[in-house]
Amino acid sequence: MAKKTKKQNDAVKDDQTKVSLPPSGFKVIVREIVKDKVALAAFILIVLILIFTFGGSLFLSKSSVSEINIVESYYGWGQNGHLFGTDDGGRDILNMLIMGGRNSILIGISVTVITELVGLVVGLVAGYYGGLIDSIIMRIVDFIQILPRFPIIIVLTTVLSHYNAVTLVWLIAMFGWTVTARYFRSFVLSQRERDYVLASKTSGSSDLKIMFREVLPNITSMIIIDVVLSIAGNIGVETSLSFLGYGLPPTTPSLGSLIAFANDPVNVINRPWLWLPATILLLIISLSVNYVGRALQRAGDARQREN
Repeated sequence: MAKKTKKQNDAVKDDQTKVSLPPSGFKVIVREIVKDKVALAAFILIVLILIFTFGGSLFLSKSSVSEINIVESYYGWGQNGHLFGTDDGGRDILNMLIMGGRNSILIGISVTVITELVGLVVGLVAGYYGGLIDSIIMRIVDFIQILPRFPIIIVLTTVLSHYNAVTLVWLIAMFGWTVTARYFRSFVLSQRERDYVLASKTSGSSDLKIMFREVLPNITSMIIIDVVLSIAGNIGVETSLSFLGYGLPPTTPSLGSLIAFANDPVNVINRPWLWLPATILLLIISLSVNYVGRALQRAGDARQREN
């Protein structure tokens, strides 16, 4: 009887411990997204777009998508088996939309990975040390930020030899990390005087250990939010450059190159199938990522309150 009572007490203590623990960050994120019906619908749309672009591209090849067939040029909606019609070279718009969407999303993700890594390290160092180091780093950031980004990228894409998608990723990332660095620096500045940082310094922990094992986990929610929103922004940068003709090479489909068909007034009025699907897809991606980002921001705030 005593053994049974002891087991029951242990079970009650375990239950109380579980109840007292705050929910994990993942559970908070799921809760916020499910609670917000608009964010949930946006998240579902993002998943469907990823399946449409990355899944659909598995059944396509670059050569078949870019193959020119003048005989089938300017077919309209659903004509001759082309659901979204064809362009001036007889290329299927649906296939180009799949490959172009995949390429634009891949470039947006690649640029975000580079800018987040560089910006996070620079922001951590500047915010943690402060003083002279912070001033020097921020003056470099200020100088890069005042440079005319788009004109410089346009000039470099024109003069560089062997220009490709990888080159474009590095050119965009060359300027994009500064905003991320300033963003993370502001959060690290608010953490550097906290008790847990001072205690770690007193115990003799190294600066690298404090930055990456103590401070970094406390700004994780801000990192997730910035990553999600930066992807949409970088997709927009690539699309803008491709729209102007200075993004991906002409042989590589992009949402921007499809939207660029709208430069011709004849296409705007008489051939909407050339530019309208890509425009709608880009709009859905931007709005969906924005709504999901807002839900993640609320989740980060809720997580901080519960901690």
